[in-house]
Amino acid sequence: MDYQAAVLQLKEDLRLRTEPLGVNFLKDAAELPDKTRRPSEVLKKKVTICQGLTMARSYGWSVGLTKDDLVCIPAMLAFGLTPAADPVTELGQLFCAVGFHAEAGPGIQEAQALPRLAPGQLAALYLSPLARVRLDPEIVVIYGNPAQLIRLIGAATFSFKDRVTGSFGGKVECAEYLIGPYQSQQMRVAIPGLGDRIFSMTQDDEMVMAFPVQFLEGLLVGLKQAGRQIGARYPITFYQNFQPEFPKPYQELAQKLGLLI
Repeated sequence: MDYQAAVLQLKEDLRLRTEPLGVNFLKDAAELPDKTRRPSEVLKKKVTICQGLTMARSYGWSVGLTKDDLVCIPAMLAFGLTPAADPVTELGQLFCAVGFHAEAGPGIQEAQALPRLAPGQLAALYLSPLARVRLDPEIVVIYGNPAQLIRLIGAATFSFKDRVTGSFGGKVECAEYLIGPYQSQQMRVAIPGLGDRIFSMTQDDEMVMAFPVQFLEGLLVGLKQAGRQIGARYPITFYQNFQPEFPKPYQELAQKLGLLI
């Protein structure tokens, strides 16, 4: 597919603030393309997965993340990048230790519900601006505000008929918008969690839509067609076919001046 043309349409139709991303789940870190930046090598620092996404979508970098590049333990547990014998229990107990749950049972239950990769299933994540990918991406990730996502969701329902789903917990949401569509092969909407906001500077108004790359072509068609008869677009236009009413003192003065009938 012509990813540069696809990104051009996405930017024109949605006026995106940051780059749409292509993502690959690699079983061997040696598969990372040339000129991929790994934070542990380029910055001499370990980062979070969501920081890698910000670097890719804001700086325009192609970013490679292995366990040696990462410092976020909850995400590493979800992505199978720790030696933990029971990642679900470890993650659920961590949720309790930091106060997200009062008891271990519900914490472990939530950890069990998170999209997860088995230990050894992933060696590296490749995150790149979609217009400059060096590998055919497996999923596409788009950050936008709620109104922009409304347009994407409308495009999806136009082309693929089904409503778009999401699962929300406020934490470890990188698993929801990366592993979720990768495993389910379905579109997902996510609200970036606390880590995204704290460490990767994800803005208060930003949400995420992620989907397998094979949905991209139909999504572009839907952006052009969905709601066309009523002028649906972004920015969403305000309805202006009405006459405003002002407070009583304004009306009295207007009547005095003969400006209102």
